[in-house]
Amino acid sequence: MNMNLTLIGQSLAFLLFVWTCAKFIWPPLITAMRERQATIAQGLEKAVKAEQDLEQAQQRAGEELDKAKDEARQIIEQARARATQMIEEAKDDARREGERQKEAARAEIEQEANRLKDALRSQVAALAVVGAERVLEATVDQDKHAELLNKLAAEL
Repeated sequence: MNMNLTLIGQSLAFLLFVWTCAKFIWPPLITAMRERQATIAQGLEKAVKAEQDLEQAQQRAGEELDKAKDEARQIIEQARARATQMIEEAKDDARREGERQKEAARAEIEQEANRLKDALRSQVAALAVVGAERVLEATVDQDKHAELLNKLAAEL
Protein backbone atom coordinates (compact mmCIF):
# COMPACT_ATOMS: atom_id res chain seq x y z
CA MET A 1 0.00 0.00 0.00
CA ASN A 2 1.28 3.29 -1.00
CA MET A 3 0.92 6.09 1.40
CA ASN A 4 1.08 8.78 -1.19
CA LEU A 5 -1.72 7.30 -3.18
CA THR A 6 -3.90 6.91 -0.10
CA LEU A 7 -3.13 10.45 0.93
CA ILE A 8 -4.02 11.77 -2.52
CA GLY A 9 -7.27 9.70 -2.55
CA GLN A 10 -8.24 10.98 0.83
CA SER A 11 -7.41 14.53 -0.22
CA LEU A 12 -9.52 14.16 -3.37
CA ALA A 13 -12.41 12.70 -1.35
CA PHE A 14 -12.10 15.54 1.14
CA LEU A 15 -12.02 18.13 -1.65
CA LEU A 16 -15.04 16.49 -3.26
CA PHE A 17 -16.81 16.55 0.12
CA VAL A 18 -15.93 20.24 0.63
CA TRP A 19 -17.03 21.14 -2.90
CA THR A 20 -20.35 19.20 -2.44
CA CYS A 21 -20.95 20.91 0.91
CA ALA A 22 -20.10 24.33 -0.53
CA LYS A 23 -22.30 23.79 -3.57
CA PHE A 24 -25.36 22.00 -2.15
CA ILE A 25 -25.41 22.13 1.65
CA TRP A 26 -23.80 25.44 2.62
CA PRO A 27 -26.09 27.88 0.62
CA PRO A 28 -29.40 26.58 2.09
CA LEU A 29 -27.79 26.49 5.52
CA ILE A 30 -26.55 30.10 5.16
CA THR A 31 -30.00 31.14 3.85
CA ALA A 32 -31.71 29.48 6.82
CA MET A 33 -29.28 31.17 9.25
CA ARG A 34 -29.86 34.58 7.62
CA GLU A 35 -33.65 34.08 7.76
CA ARG A 36 -33.35 33.07 11.41
CA GLN A 37 -31.15 36.11 12.08
CA ALA A 38 -33.74 38.38 10.38
CA THR A 39 -36.56 36.77 12.36
CA ILE A 40 -34.65 37.30 15.61
CA ALA A 41 -33.91 40.92 14.65
CA GLN A 42 -37.61 41.51 13.86
CA GLY A 43 -38.57 39.91 17.16
CA LEU A 44 -36.16 42.20 19.02
CA GLU A 45 -37.49 45.25 17.15
CA LYS A 46 -41.05 44.21 17.99
CA ALA A 47 -40.08 43.70 21.62
CA VAL A 48 -38.54 47.19 21.77
CA LYS A 49 -41.60 48.66 20.05
CA ALA A 50 -43.91 46.76 22.41
CA GLU A 51 -41.95 48.08 25.38
CA GLN A 52 -42.29 51.64 24.05
CA ASP A 53 -46.01 51.09 23.43
CA LEU A 54 -46.36 49.75 26.97
CA GLU A 55 -44.64 52.83 28.39
CA GLN A 56 -46.91 55.10 26.32
CA ALA A 57 -49.98 53.14 27.40
CA GLN A 58 -48.92 53.40 31.05
CA GLN A 59 -48.38 57.13 30.61
CA ARG A 60 -51.81 57.55 28.97
CA ALA A 61 -53.37 55.43 31.72
CA GLY A 62 -51.74 57.65 34.33
CA GLU A 63 -53.06 60.75 32.58
CA GLU A 64 -56.55 59.27 32.33
CA LEU A 65 -56.40 58.31 35.99
CA ASP A 66 -55.40 61.87 36.91
CA LYS A 67 -58.28 63.20 34.78
CA ALA A 68 -60.70 60.82 36.45
CA LYS A 69 -59.44 61.88 39.90
CA ASP A 70 -59.91 65.55 38.98
CA GLU A 71 -63.41 64.88 37.68
CA ALA A 72 -64.26 62.90 40.81
CA ARG A 73 -62.93 65.75 42.97
CA GLN A 74 -65.05 68.25 41.03
CA ILE A 75 -68.14 66.06 41.36
CA ILE A 76 -67.54 65.73 45.11
CA GLU A 77 -67.10 69.50 45.43
CA GLN A 78 -70.32 70.08 43.46
CA ALA A 79 -72.14 67.58 45.65
CA ARG A 80 -70.88 69.30 48.79
CA ALA A 81 -71.91 72.69 47.43
CA ARG A 82 -75.35 71.34 46.52
CA ALA A 83 -75.70 69.76 49.97
CA THR A 84 -74.79 73.06 51.61
CA GLN A 85 -77.27 74.85 49.38
CA MET A 86 -79.99 72.33 50.22
CA ILE A 87 -79.26 72.73 53.94
CA GLU A 88 -79.48 76.52 53.64
CA GLU A 89 -82.74 76.22 51.70
CA ALA A 90 -84.13 73.88 54.36
CA LYS A 91 -83.06 76.32 57.09
CA ASP A 92 -84.74 79.20 55.25
CA ASP A 93 -87.89 77.14 54.76
CA ALA A 94 -87.86 76.22 58.45
CA ARG A 95 -87.40 79.88 59.43
CA ARG A 96 -90.26 80.94 57.20
CA GLU A 97 -92.46 78.15 58.56
CA GLY A 98 -91.52 79.13 62.12
CA GLU A 99 -92.37 82.77 61.42
CA ARG A 100 -95.66 81.74 59.84
CA GLN A 101 -96.51 79.60 62.87
CA LYS A 102 -95.50 82.44 65.22
CA GLU A 103 -97.75 84.84 63.35
CA ALA A 104 -100.60 82.33 63.43
CA ALA A 105 -100.07 81.81 67.18
CA ARG A 106 -99.95 85.59 67.76
CA ALA A 107 -103.16 86.04 65.81
CA GLU A 108 -104.79 83.22 67.75
CA ILE A 109 -103.59 84.69 71.08
CA GLU A 110 -104.87 88.12 70.05
CA GLN A 111 -108.24 86.65 69.09
CA GLU A 112 -108.40 84.77 72.39
CA ALA A 113 -107.46 87.94 74.31
CA ASN A 114 -110.15 89.91 72.47
CA ARG A 115 -112.68 87.19 73.18
CA LEU A 116 -111.71 87.18 76.87
CA LYS A 117 -111.90 90.99 77.01
CA ASP A 118 -115.37 90.86 75.48
CA ALA A 119 -116.38 88.19 77.99
CA LEU A 120 -114.96 90.27 80.85
CA ARG A 121 -116.78 93.35 79.58
CA SER A 122 -120.05 91.49 79.49
CA GLN A 123 -119.41 90.11 82.99
CA VAL A 124 -118.41 93.58 84.30
CA ALA A 125 -121.54 95.03 82.73
CA ALA A 126 -123.66 92.31 84.31
CA LEU A 127 -121.98 92.85 87.67
CA ALA A 128 -122.43 96.60 87.36
CA VAL A 129 -126.11 96.08 86.67
CA VAL A 130 -126.36 93.68 89.61
CA GLY A 131 -124.43 96.12 91.79
CA ALA A 132 -126.64 99.01 90.73
CA GLU A 133 -129.76 96.94 91.46
CA ARG A 134 -128.46 96.11 94.92
CA VAL A 135 -127.51 99.73 95.55
CA LEU A 136 -130.92 100.90 94.40
CA GLU A 137 -132.76 98.29 96.45
CA ALA A 138 -130.88 99.15 99.57
CA THR A 139 -131.24 102.42 101.32
CA VAL A 140 -128.69 105.02 100.58
CA ASP A 141 -126.51 104.39 103.58
CA GLN A 142 -122.83 105.32 103.33
CA ASP A 143 -121.56 102.33 105.24
CA LYS A 144 -123.76 99.89 103.37
CA HIS A 145 -122.89 101.57 100.09
CA ALA A 146 -119.13 101.19 100.79
CA GLU A 147 -119.67 97.56 101.81
CA LEU A 148 -121.49 96.82 98.56
CA LEU A 149 -118.79 98.50 96.52
CA ASN A 150 -116.13 96.41 98.29
CA LYS A 151 -118.07 93.22 97.55
CA LEU A 152 -118.50 94.32 93.95
CA ALA A 153 -114.78 95.02 93.64
CA ALA A 154 -113.98 91.60 95.12
CA GLU A 155 -116.25 89.92 92.58
CA LEU A 156 -114.55 91.70 89.71
